Amino acid sequence: MYRIGEGFDSHRLEAGRNLRIGCVDVAAPFGSLAHSDGDVLAHAIVDALLGAIGEGDIGRHFPPAGAKWKNADSRVFLAEAARLIADRGGRIANVDSTVILEAPRISDHISAMRAALAHALGCDATAISVKAKTAEGLGPIGAGAALEARAVALVWLPGAE
Repeated sequence: MYRIGEGFDSHRLEAGRNLRIGCVDVAAPFGSLAHSDGDVLAHAIVDALLGAIGEGDIGRHFPPAGAKWKNADSRVFLAEAARLIADRGGRIANVDSTVILEAPRISDHISAMRAALAHALGCDATAISVKAKTAEGLGPIGAGAALEARAVALVWLPGAE
């Protein structure tokens, strides 16, 4: 049985912070303001995968309060979501995702993001799609104050009804 999950994440951008998207560091004078590494794409994908197996969201598994997950690498979150799927005898069929960011342009990084995400999830990069969009100057994303990511995951689980 195939199950679908949807994920979303957004972060404010702040000068002097690291910008990590899809497990890849992207050169920029700003980065995500977040408790962990602020990888908006990884977080959206984790939520999509957890949703597909009925396991809530990233905050349930990795609470943002306290020091345990402070500055944590989102590859840990991705690996845990993949482990939860594998423990049920399932597998990731595919992930389709979109990053919305006015600048910098990330199209040159998409291949590296797909490879890094696939490695963290233990699947083939052909199962991972990453698209880049802008907000066409609209809202806080268009003003360069924030970024967001959306993801949909298809997961196969044996005997799921």
